[in-house]
Amino acid sequence: MTHIKLKEISIYHPETVVNNSFYMKHYQEKGRDATKFLTDVLGRENRYIIDQKDENALTMAIEASKRVLEQANMTGKDLDMIVFSSQTPEYTAPSNAIQLHHALEAGNQTMTMDSNANCAGMTVAVDQAARNMLTNPYVNTILVVGSDYNSLMSNHDQEITYGNFGDAACAVILEKTEEDTGFIDSHYYVDSITYDKTYFPRHGLKNAILEGGKEQSIDWLPFDGDIALEPTYSMIESVLSRNDMTIDDIDAFCLSQFSIGNINRIQEHFHIEEEKIMFVGDRFGYTGTSSPFIALHEGIKSSRIKRGDNILFWTIGGGFQLATMLFKY
Repeated sequence: MTHIKLKEISIYHPETVVNNSFYMKHYQEKGRDATKFLTDVLGRENRYIIDQKDENALTMAIEASKRVLEQANMTGKDLDMIVFSSQTPEYTAPSNAIQLHHALEAGNQTMTMDSNANCAGMTVAVDQAARNMLTNPYVNTILVVGSDYNSLMSNHDQEITYGNFGDAACAVILEKTEEDTGFIDSHYYVDSITYDKTYFPRHGLKNAILEGGKEQSIDWLPFDGDIALEPTYSMIESVLSRNDMTIDDIDAFCLSQFSIGNINRIQEHFHIEEEKIMFVGDRFGYTGTSSPFIALHEGIKSSRIKRGDNILFWTIGGGFQLATMLFKY
């Protein structure tokens, strides 16, 4: 029986680390105390931030992709498909995946595609890539890379973005195998009720080009984030049930790193042991599309995640959409 294995994973982040004291001072000068929000709600301490003119989401993706190919002892010509996931793409034409194709010297048979499901993007991309491989006999190896230049779109007036976001990329190689491992299943929940709460560019692409003087950073309008929790509990229970699994069968939880508060509530609801929760948001900040996979990478690096472990991914994208995925690493 054919399975889709996560062969290798690698990350890239900028060198510059910015800690909470910078943002606390920034908001103190505005007459606000952001300490409790940054530490207790978001769970932040440090984050990696781009401060070089020649770095962006694409350059980070290229570096992460080169690293993962080297780890896998592969070249670009071994890839049947390249999928690039980002909500801050450096280009819309040619696609960033085409740019990756060139940088990696991929072959003529290598398909390319950009995708964007906001912060849920890389999880959705891995899910869709795995399902494509299961149905397409000619696609055996796919590179999926997620990269967000989050600090580019952050709003300096709003702690939920400026004090929250970090910049990073993560790349994974998926391959067909006969081993009993890899992709198991996924489940989604979409409710577009908050479709108008987090626009970027703030005034749309047309106005960003034609009316360059307008402020285009993300404008995060207030909404009740708790509306995502009950559907989250339900979808996790559903995807486990239909695969004859329970919460105790999961060895590691790679959840959205947007907020330690959300992670804590999911952990409390399901009575999950602390050692199974992969939290890296205190070191990386919130990296958007790559967030659950950077948690996976760090879990593997620290030996908390091992081959054969059952992983549950969960994340949320703007608008909003929830995605959960089961994977045997």
